[in-house]
Amino acid sequence: MSKLNRLSDILERYKSDFAKADMVAGKKGGNWKKYATAEFGQLVDNLSKALIHRGLKKGDKVALMSGNRPEWNIVDFACNQIGIAIVPLYPTLSAQDLSYIVNDAEAKLVFVSNAELTKKIDQAIDEHQLSIDVFTFDAVSGKSSYKELVDIGQREDIDLHSYKDNVQPDDLLTLIYTSGTTGKPKGVFLTHKNILSNVEACGHLVPANAHKALSFLPLCHIFERMVVYLYLSKGISIYYAENLDNIVVDINDVKPQIFTTVPRVLEKVYDKVVEKGKALSGIKRSLFFWALELGHQYQEPPKNGPLYNIKLAIARKLIFSKWREALGGNIELIISGGAALQERLARVFWAAGIKVLEGYGLTETSPVIAVNSHVETDVKFGTVGRVLKNLEVKIAQDGEILVKGPSITVGYYKNEQATAEAIDQEGYFHTGDIGEITPDGFLKITDRKKEMFKTAGGKYIAPQTLENKLMESTLIAQTMVVGENQRFPAALIVPAFEELEKWCKHKGITFASKEEVIKKPEVIEKYQKEIDRLNADFGQWEKIKKFALLAKEWTIDGGELTPKLSLKRKVILKNVEDIVNNIYQE
Repeated sequence: MSKLNRLSDILERYKSDFAKADMVAGKKGGNWKKYATAEFGQLVDNLSKALIHRGLKKGDKVALMSGNRPEWNIVDFACNQIGIAIVPLYPTLSAQDLSYIVNDAEAKLVFVSNAELTKKIDQAIDEHQLSIDVFTFDAVSGKSSYKELVDIGQREDIDLHSYKDNVQPDDLLTLIYTSGTTGKPKGVFLTHKNILSNVEACGHLVPANAHKALSFLPLCHIFERMVVYLYLSKGISIYYAENLDNIVVDINDVKPQIFTTVPRVLEKVYDKVVEKGKALSGIKRSLFFWALELGHQYQEPPKNGPLYNIKLAIARKLIFSKWREALGGNIELIISGGAALQERLARVFWAAGIKVLEGYGLTETSPVIAVNSHVETDVKFGTVGRVLKNLEVKIAQDGEILVKGPSITVGYYKNEQATAEAIDQEGYFHTGDIGEITPDGFLKITDRKKEMFKTAGGKYIAPQTLENKLMESTLIAQTMVVGENQRFPAALIVPAFEELEKWCKHKGITFASKEEVIKKPEVIEKYQKEIDRLNADFGQWEKIKKFALLAKEWTIDGGELTPKLSLKRKVILKNVEDIVNNIYQE
């Protein structure tokens, strides 16, 4: 198999080796629009010609603001095969951040998916009085269409070979802006070599029989984008889900062998499965919870004894086979990233015959640094797997994970100070994460360096560890541990209101509204018992001493979550400042 040097090499490989009727597919209005390999390649070339016709050249930047759909890939390949870099824009960005990024990146053109996002980008462009054209995927009144560009390119007699040959491995492939400590986003400079080295180093993750993947994590995040390149490098067909609300329907429709996710989605799947189990009665209910408990006892495959494996075979036939059916019936593995995965979830899904591989990385590392394997002798629960073979990782004296290798960014765009702070003189990137290498060679993340805090007593608290434990409760939907410079750690908790309502009904407690129910003494007592149970294994200084129940869920649109569903701790703290103050004044 030929080596990948430039992004367009992936497309050339697909065109030569995989003539498929469904190279990529997008769902709109309940119907799948499939793009065959030849059609996809032609659209890419036509769009490249149109961009050249408009005067764009190697080194220019094009912004792209859209949800996941085939047009995203077409624009990406059309730009990068002629040396134009993509600047992905999260649809959830504020107008202020959008304006800053488009201006800082010096984008020559913007592609936008729909009318709603067009309005948002127009506002951002007006703020800086930029002269920049906007092209839309959907028909939007008063705007030029992406299809118009494709048609222009189709009429152009331009030989693309010289343009493609002019693209080099060290050329800029993409600028991805991440939140900076100053509040201004930083543009992470990633080359063709950066991302393609990560694609090739992750090649072992894809099962040989995988031929269909479902994609629903945002393509503007490097995790999903790199994985999509990985799929395409292996000749896999990619189906883009219409939205997260219908994800189970789409999974059952596509029946993929593989998809990526974030832990929060797996938690919701697990909670719904348990909910259905609770609705059973008699022997069916007993069997369900017997299988569930057996799943929680699952160890790395070589460690499970003969008797356990006999029981597991029965559980898989009677109970866990239905879990696989609920995920389309063909699922081989799920790759989880973006946040820490609860160990119990990894164990129970593996027990069900669904291999969930937890990995770890950052935008600056293109992104994967380490990942568990689907090979049964090469996985360790509670870790993020082994470091990729083409990377070097070392642990600094303060526990910070440092990494060096071909997938590491060369720095931040037009920001030498931030680059110098992140990459040391030896070429190691400082991740900001705290971790350790286990004796058998697996990387374990213990916390974010910037998120760890000291209590007033001088004890270090790792909030993610506590939060992951609290999330084991089916009554807790979201939680954040606080307590920097305070006497003890406390927890902000957003209840899982569907579960709480059922519990209230069972106990004969009126559930009039979310705001009212979280104030009821019986409900507060129930959550105290949950916390006491989950606190048990922590040191005295780590235990959650107090908590507050919140009626409003944290969301991306509300500004409390990042697009990969991580907590924006400073934003949340600011929003609930009075509540936190009350916790520590009592």
